[in-house]
Amino acid sequence: MNTEKDFSPLTPNIVRALNDKLYEKRKVAALEIEKLVREFVAQNNSTQIRHVIQILASEFALSQHPHSRKGGLIGLAACSIALGKDSGLYLKELIEPVLTCFNDSDSRLRYYACEALYNIVKVARGAVLPHFNVLFDGLSKLAADPDPNVKSGSELLDRLLKDIVTESNKFDLVAFVPLLRERIYSNNQYARQFIISWILVLESVPDINLLDYLPEILDGLFQILGDSSKEIRRTCEVVLGEFLKEIKKSPSSVKFAEMANILVIHCQVSDESKITNDLIQLTSMTWMREFIQLAGRVVLPYSSGILTAVLPCLSYDDRKKSTKEAASACNHSLMKLVTPEDDEEEEEGGQVSATPTREDSPPKTQEELTSESC
Repeated sequence: MNTEKDFSPLTPNIVRALNDKLYEKRKVAALEIEKLVREFVAQNNSTQIRHVIQILASEFALSQHPHSRKGGLIGLAACSIALGKDSGLYLKELIEPVLTCFNDSDSRLRYYACEALYNIVKVARGAVLPHFNVLFDGLSKLAADPDPNVKSGSELLDRLLKDIVTESNKFDLVAFVPLLRERIYSNNQYARQFIISWILVLESVPDINLLDYLPEILDGLFQILGDSSKEIRRTCEVVLGEFLKEIKKSPSSVKFAEMANILVIHCQVSDESKITNDLIQLTSMTWMREFIQLAGRVVLPYSSGILTAVLPCLSYDDRKKSTKEAASACNHSLMKLVTPEDDEEEEEGGQVSATPTREDSPPKTQEELTSESC
């Protein structure tokens, strides 16, 4: 970096210290930046504040030189601390260069980026929520970081962000669900653990009604339920259990029809040698049993697919006794829903047209569900 270049209002001493390889010297520079920005805040000089942030971002945090990038990160965090409650006015400029450093090949830089963003978020608190998606996107990548220090730093930031979401009533669920729907199909165990932990947190917030969006993430949840990690499976079981409790509590608001095909697919085991598939089948069959009992005739258009999934399970031995019992309950409940009038309507319908309606169409395949979610 050309230290002769004019970086005012940053002094030459601050610039030299920010570029230093020693952390202690960069720390001294950060304290000077904090003092400088506090003066601008007192003067209500937003132009100079933005200028300082812009210099730290473009000339330091996004520099080609590692030490300069480290200096830029600690400098941006210092700006946030100096701004205090006013940091919300500058969050986009503060956050974006730090998130860029999440992709740095140097693990130390990724760690410093976590540290800087933690300080920025800690000061801004609820003001960061409009930027939640980019923060979540960055954290979801660091959740699978190979460096343990980076992972530890990202987990600390993750816990802080969860606290902020939990205590706020301004979380934009509508904007977040598309990103959640995309990331829920990750095959990486750390990313899955990250996703499932966030769903569990969102479920626990009274002001957030994730149940309305369950059709968009249910298929992904059942895929996570098949993970080889016992811990991830257990957490996913808890999440699904909480959703089922909510469904039983407020069945009138549940989109049963949008989830019936998803359950039909997961009720059918493709590889019986995998023990995780037994868990998926039992869980989805249990859900199907509850759906039929709660939704009643709403599920009748899907009865063909349901029976295709249920009937083979009736011949299971004692090894799959629970699945067999759930399937038997599904079959019994479905039979009770079918009335003589339904049979007459089917015969009349068959005479009019042999073309299946949208509701009578066969259940979608796993590939179709996955492609729709993308």
